[in-house]
Amino acid sequence: MKPIAKILALSVMMAGAQTGFAQGDLGELLRGSQADAKYLAEGYISPFLRTYAAGINQGWYNTAKPHKIGGIDFTLSAAMVTIPGADRTYTVDNSRLNNIYLTGTTSGGAATGTGSVPTIFGKAAAPTYASKDPNTDVPIPGTNFDGPQGTDVFDDYLNGRVPVPVFNAGIGLPKGFELKVRWTPEIDFGDGQIKMIGFGVLHDIKQHIPGIKMLPFDLSAMIAYSKMDIGVAFNDDGSQRGEFTVQGTSVQAIISKKISVLTPYAAIGFGTGTSSLSVKGQYDLDGNGSTETKDPVSVEEKVVSPRMTAGLRLKLLILTIHADYTLQKYSTLTVGLGLSVR
Repeated sequence: MKPIAKILALSVMMAGAQTGFAQGDLGELLRGSQADAKYLAEGYISPFLRTYAAGINQGWYNTAKPHKIGGIDFTLSAAMVTIPGADRTYTVDNSRLNNIYLTGTTSGGAATGTGSVPTIFGKAAAPTYASKDPNTDVPIPGTNFDGPQGTDVFDDYLNGRVPVPVFNAGIGLPKGFELKVRWTPEIDFGDGQIKMIGFGVLHDIKQHIPGIKMLPFDLSAMIAYSKMDIGVAFNDDGSQRGEFTVQGTSVQAIISKKISVLTPYAAIGFGTGTSSLSVKGQYDLDGNGSTETKDPVSVEEKVVSPRMTAGLRLKLLILTIHADYTLQKYSTLTVGLGLSVR
């Protein structure tokens, strides 16, 4: 059973990728002690969690102008988060492992103390591990096994980016306010479920600044929060499962100018995102069937970053098409389309 690989495959398929993580099987690291499993799993999967934490704050707007009272829009966007080069590998230190030992690095050499191995975004060959002799702290001959190698899916199909899908609905309110909502009911997806909820408020602040009310541009402030949950059952009775949660909050000032059917827009602000992955249930880590470990792995990553966005929207009658690029800790290209009235 390879639980974490299953939950990652699910999350990426929901984002539009048409492949799983057969090459990047984190389940191979659920061995040794619980501390070993957490240490190796954290290094392997943390970059993936950070990209989702950055991407969840995208796609909330494509203009600074709130809808008129009763005006509505529905927008579907894909945030494509860039994978930094530093997130392709991580370092394994044998002195921090209790029951297993890194014997071969991604380049094929022997690891005497530390070694660089691929994360889920890596492209190098799989590292090798062995059981460790608790008395001598050296690998036991004949106990070798392969760790997970990276997956090429994001490079082969997505040009080195991780997709994060978002769907918004907006409605105009009095006094220059607009309410934004992200929501899906719990949807069954294979062996799992996914749901999302989020709220945002866009407000015209230009009306409150003396001297610029009549100038030909729109200026608004926005605060938004969103959360996505994915759960996957690993066995028939659901006693073993994985839970993937992403939350994000952003605060931004947005400016735009409508020029015929085109609207260039820009924003500045900051965003925070938290992403976590947990394996729940009882698992046999040492492989002897005599001892089971409860909830062996829980990994959480947080991203806090200033952000600057520039984009362009095209509106043809009620159809909108937009694209923007956000400079932040994990820079992101967002593209989308929608329907907008009033």
